[in-house]
Amino acid sequence: MTDDTRPDDGEEAVSDEEVDEVLQEIERKRSLSGWAAVVVALIGISFSVFQMWLAAKGFVLSLSVPGVGDVVFASLQLLQINAVHVSFGLILTFLLYPGSTGDGPLSRRCIALGSLVDEKLGGDHPVSRVVHAIGDALAWAILDRDMNRVAPSDFVFIVLSVLSAAYFITDFNEIQRMRALGLERGRPIQEVFTFLEPIAGLLGPLADTSYAFVLGVLGVLLVLEATRRAISLWLMVIVAAFVVYARFGVLIPQDAAYVGVLSIPELSWASIIQNLWYNTENGVFGIPVTVSVQFIYIFILFGAFLEMSGAGQWFIDLAYGATGTRKGGPAKASILASGFMGTISGSSIANTVTTGAFTIPLMKRSGYSPEFSGGVEASASSGGQILPPVMGAAAFLIVQYTATPFADVIVVATIPAIVFFFGVWVMVHFEAVKEDIGGLDPSELVNIRSHLRSGWFYLVPIVLLLYYLIIERLSVARSAWFTLIAIGALITLVAAYSDETRARLGAIFGVLFGVSFLSQFLAGAGVLAALAGGGTGSQPIMAAFSATVGDLGTLIILAGVLTLITRPRLDSPLLSFDSAVDDASETTADAIGRPDLASNGLYNLGVFLGKSMESGARTAVPVVIAVAAAGIIPGVISVSGLGPNLVSLITAVAGGSLVLLLLVTAFSSIILGMGMPTTVTYIILVSLLAPALTEFGVPLLAAHLFILYFGVIADITPPVAVAAYAASGVAKSDAFQTGIEAFSLSLNKAIVPFAFIVTPGIILIRRAPTDSGYRIVGTADLLDLGYSIPEILIPVIGVFLGVVALAATVIGFAYATVSRGERAAFAFSSLLLMAPGLAVSGVYDLLGLVGIGGGEMTVLLDVVLRGVGLALFLFLMAKNRQRGGDPAGRSGTAEPA
Repeated sequence: MTDDTRPDDGEEAVSDEEVDEVLQEIERKRSLSGWAAVVVALIGISFSVFQMWLAAKGFVLSLSVPGVGDVVFASLQLLQINAVHVSFGLILTFLLYPGSTGDGPLSRRCIALGSLVDEKLGGDHPVSRVVHAIGDALAWAILDRDMNRVAPSDFVFIVLSVLSAAYFITDFNEIQRMRALGLERGRPIQEVFTFLEPIAGLLGPLADTSYAFVLGVLGVLLVLEATRRAISLWLMVIVAAFVVYARFGVLIPQDAAYVGVLSIPELSWASIIQNLWYNTENGVFGIPVTVSVQFIYIFILFGAFLEMSGAGQWFIDLAYGATGTRKGGPAKASILASGFMGTISGSSIANTVTTGAFTIPLMKRSGYSPEFSGGVEASASSGGQILPPVMGAAAFLIVQYTATPFADVIVVATIPAIVFFFGVWVMVHFEAVKEDIGGLDPSELVNIRSHLRSGWFYLVPIVLLLYYLIIERLSVARSAWFTLIAIGALITLVAAYSDETRARLGAIFGVLFGVSFLSQFLAGAGVLAALAGGGTGSQPIMAAFSATVGDLGTLIILAGVLTLITRPRLDSPLLSFDSAVDDASETTADAIGRPDLASNGLYNLGVFLGKSMESGARTAVPVVIAVAAAGIIPGVISVSGLGPNLVSLITAVAGGSLVLLLLVTAFSSIILGMGMPTTVTYIILVSLLAPALTEFGVPLLAAHLFILYFGVIADITPPVAVAAYAASGVAKSDAFQTGIEAFSLSLNKAIVPFAFIVTPGIILIRRAPTDSGYRIVGTADLLDLGYSIPEILIPVIGVFLGVVALAATVIGFAYATVSRGERAAFAFSSLLLMAPGLAVSGVYDLLGLVGIGGGEMTVLLDVVLRGVGLALFLFLMAKNRQRGGDPAGRSGTAEPA
């Protein structure tokens, strides 16, 4: 689909400006220009370069210089790396997010105070002038009403953020000593900054306080402030409450009913700060930030490179070309496009707005209501976070917390993700049949074959990523790094390719390949390393060839760059960068007084690289702040020894009922996750509830996946429903009703987790006598028909049929209108098909309340109940289809879900 086929029949396409307005209203980011925008871009690019260097070189930052050898700039420890990572996030947060816009409750009260003083004393009274002078000074220092300037207070926070990172770099030996002896043994501030010695007496208590302790306190406060700005006040309050609890939880009486288990030993502030700020196991720089450093950021960068290369629009066009002509085609195409982009971006909101700007108007034009159109987009976009191979940021946290290989996480998450998207697909199909909504005209769509020929290179990075992760089983970081190199090589190759340059491009590449091969053959190293005096000496031809092939990506990039240098005005016939790259190219070219550079291929390639790195950094900022803040909660649980007591409390509240515990976990995930990133919800609830789930015999990986699913559902659950709210801004629909539609379309996402908890075979997990109590299903398990048929095949078929029954329940239509009674019957058949064990366990729990003993859920009973559900489902569908053949049976409006 091309730009000239955008909606027109009374339904205008959503402009980039409208998309930016919706995103800004939700994310509340500044719209910076001039020097501030340049500073943000430079810091963002520096952040990405730092992370790319880590992915390529590890923790030793070095560079090979011809004639000199390897120059080592720094060899950093994990704590230092994490501190620099978080400091980058803090600096960008204080640049991008305003501290106050003057519309908060505190600002309103200050304004009201000034008005009250004027009313009582008069505007010319000295007290009134003093009050207004103070107010003006505070407004100048803090407020950013138009969200377009960096306030002076932000610079103070930035300086403090830099100081905190610098201390980790320059005084790490002292930090290591204090981790053993305590923060009290650290130097006071006047010994760190010797120029303060003459005025040490004016420092008051600071003169006797460890500088490390002061920085730790400031660091935690900076993280809390950044959390308030970038995430939400609600999360800041929760995290701050845990910090206060660590200090004053000792005051809870141990003999108090229920809450007595929350009593903890007395902890000093120094001990708390040491564990929260100078620790890589827990706290700010704990496991979540480590995961962000090693995995999350590089994959966010991977998504940014793909998006800026134009892959987003290409995949949208591909989705519409594949499904656009079908009944209800625009909505089905939206599911495919949003699912793909969501798995890469990992952000429900950003994906909803950017993809929805194209898909929602087309859905509205085809006949879907604005609320339903927004609901489809929000539901599919949020589902991207559970769709392999990337699954947003939370998947990498699962890898770290469960010590599970990423390839196994992909295997486990695949079936439930497919079930979810299949369920949404069926719902939009039933809605299309009910409303008689057709597809788009073929003339409005791209030809699939020609489209694949013109953009096949967009598929290569995805295929390579899967190859590295699943076939080669490389680490997540290395897989992402190699894939980034592949994206850079492909984009450079395509940018330099045309009918007139292909011979030149091939010749340059051949020369580079030959030189590299000779260097490997004669010196045992690449060209630069050989010139620097490195290498192991001559090596066999095949070894030299393999080493040269390993550098193929770099050679392709060099060949493309050299070709573009010789043909700077080349217009690539295949490549179409994202509009953000084109805009940045024109803006920067005009800014330096060379507007002709906007048509220079090599310049555009450089802008693409810089814009991708800046975009990746901007996208990563809220994730970095979120994991830093959320890490404080498991840090407090660890330092206070609260964990076992908390498990006992939750188990006691659940009363031995797995069903009740699952319901508590589900509702906690949804409530806590409203308005928060999925990663935050996951980190908090995994720390609080996952141990209790495993106490009930739930496989650890299944428990983590369960929490992740309901954290994602929170994005589309009213009354907050941030993704649905974003979709309503694009669809110009009622926000609450859009949330209702999105939640209804995602109901199968809420039932499937219960299904795979009670039947782990659905996610290819088999209970086994191992240390963990389970293992990932292998080939031998699949060939064991006595296990695979009743515990994998039948349950998987059951969940697929169950979401069809659920679709008929929600939409109120299949082949014909579904009555209220039939809806109840469809819902019951859906429960029996998807999770009969849940129904049986619930019944046993209810019988236990009245003193009647229950039983165990056996495999035979599971199969029998699914058979009953299947029979009921087939009967209802046959009856509905028979009525659908009668025009009278098709008429009428279905009852609302």
